[in-house]
Amino acid sequence: MKHLNMGRSRTTYQVELYHSPLLEAALGIAAATYDSIHPTLEKPPSYWQQMLTDLPPEVRSEVAYATEHNTWKTLMQLLHVQTFADLEAFLAFLQQVTADELRYLALPFLGDEHQSARRRAAAGSDADILSLIQACQGHLFFPAYISHVTSADPEELRRHLSVLMKGWYLTHIKPREPEITWMLERDRAQKEAQLGKLSPEELVAFATDGDYPPEPSVSRVLLIPQAIYRPWTVQADAEATKIFYYPVAEQFLFEQNDPYRPPQSLVQMMKAMGDEHRLRLVKILAEQEKSLQELTEQLQLGKSTVHHHLSMLRSAHLVETVGTKYRLRRAAMDRLSLLLEDFIDGHRTGEESI
Repeated sequence: MKHLNMGRSRTTYQVELYHSPLLEAALGIAAATYDSIHPTLEKPPSYWQQMLTDLPPEVRSEVAYATEHNTWKTLMQLLHVQTFADLEAFLAFLQQVTADELRYLALPFLGDEHQSARRRAAAGSDADILSLIQACQGHLFFPAYISHVTSADPEELRRHLSVLMKGWYLTHIKPREPEITWMLERDRAQKEAQLGKLSPEELVAFATDGDYPPEPSVSRVLLIPQAIYRPWTVQADAEATKIFYYPVAEQFLFEQNDPYRPPQSLVQMMKAMGDEHRLRLVKILAEQEKSLQELTEQLQLGKSTVHHHLSMLRSAHLVETVGTKYRLRRAAMDRLSLLLEDFIDGHRTGEESI
C-alpha cells in the first residue's frame, strides 16, 4: 500500500536550560505539602517534618493553606512569567500584578484551545470557569484548584503567596543560597555542554531518565535542575512548552567526592527492592504488564498498599506506567547490578590506592 503524507512532518523541539533557587523554594513547598510522596523521596519523612517545624508559626499556617488548596502551583506558574533576579524582585512583581492578571497567571495551561476561556475565567466568567474545570476532570487536583483560584480574594491570595514564599525562602534557601546556586549551575552547565553533542530528545532522556517524543503543539522544552524533589522528575505545561524539573546529577550534590558514599540512585533502587511485596511486584511485572486492579487481586493486598509499593518502585525508576498498566523497566533493572558493581569496585580501588 502506498502512502502520501499531506500532514506536517515530524519535527523535534528546542531545548533550553534554566535554574533558580526561587524554583527550588517553590518545589520544596510543593513537596512539603504532599505527605504521601515523602516515603518515595530521598529525604526521609522526618526531614520534611523538621522543615515545617523550623518555619515561623505564621509561615506554617500558610503552608497548611497551601496544602489544602495547592497554591504552590500558583507560585510555580508565576515564577515562569519572567526571569527574577532574586526574592525581592519576585515579591515586587507579586505586589504589582493586577488582580485579573494574578488569577490568569495562576490558572493552569490546559492547551491552546482553552486560552480564551482561561482569560475570561480570570475575569470572573462562571461559564468559562466551569468549562476549565470540565476540561481537566481527570486531574488529581486541578478542578478544585481552579475553583479556589477563581473564587479567592485576590488580595488575600497575594498576601498568602508573599508570606509563604518569603518565609520558606529565608528559612530554607537563603542560609544555603551559594551552595544551592553552585549545585544548580554546575548541573545546568553539564547539560548545556551536551547541547551540540546530543539531539534534543537524547538530551531530555539524559537529564530526566525518561523519553519525551515530540508533540505537534510543543516547540520548546525547558529543563530545570532541582535537588529537593529527587529522585522524581516533575512535569508541567506552558504555552508551546513542556517543562521538566529534573533531579540534579549526583556528582553535583556534594562539593567533595567521597568514594565510600553510594550513589543515591543505587540507594533508592536497593531501598525499593528491599521488601517482599515489592520483589513480588517486580517478578509479576517482569512477566506481563498489569493494571493496579490486577496487581491488587493477584497480591491480595489493599489497593492503597499496592499503590504505595508501586510508587516506591516508580521513584527508583524501576517501574513505569503505560496508559493504565504498570511495566517493569528492564534497562533500569540491568543498570542496578552495574551500579552496585561500579560502587564496590570503586570502593575497592579506593582502598588499594591508600
